[in-house]
Amino acid sequence: MILPIVLYGNPILRQRGSPVRRFDAELRKFAEDMRETMAANHGVGLAAQQVARALLLTVIDITAAKAPSTMILRGQPVPVEEQMPLFLANPVLSLTKSKEIGNEGCLSFPGLRIDVPRSRRVSVQAQDLQGKPLAFEASGFLAVVIQHEVDHLFGRLFIDYLKPGQRKEIKEDLARIRQGLPALAQD
Repeated sequence: MILPIVLYGNPILRQRGSPVRRFDAELRKFAEDMRETMAANHGVGLAAQQVARALLLTVIDITAAKAPSTMILRGQPVPVEEQMPLFLANPVLSLTKSKEIGNEGCLSFPGLRIDVPRSRRVSVQAQDLQGKPLAFEASGFLAVVIQHEVDHLFGRLFIDYLKPGQRKEIKEDLARIRQGLPALAQD
């Protein structure tokens, strides 16, 4: 079932998610609904807050993006596309200090794209939809998407990385999004 996407201005986007405690059929159904919603909106990641649930759960699928990424699982590189979709419950990240700036968008901010500094590599400790531990490292586009989605789970938005002057430049776009309109095309 495709769920409505929550837009910027809705307070749930600032809520820290509750830990996932029950790994049952209801959770798996909700996770599948999230995956369908993300795919229907041509997204590469979706956090529970973006569909109005403050829960530490995200889904990621970067297959269609065709962007360079690596994933190391149990000490071995694995084909990223074979791990998609990736469901992360209760994720904890360890970030590298080296950063790079990339241009990001967000389903909760239609039409808005901004430059955001992200760690080049991330180590992830999480649980899968059965509650089993999941640990891996990621770099490239996958690392960026993981950081973006996990930020959502803790009430942090990609616009929070902007300096005050940069935030002022997108003030009109944020007002439009709050009204349910897409951001203006940016040059």
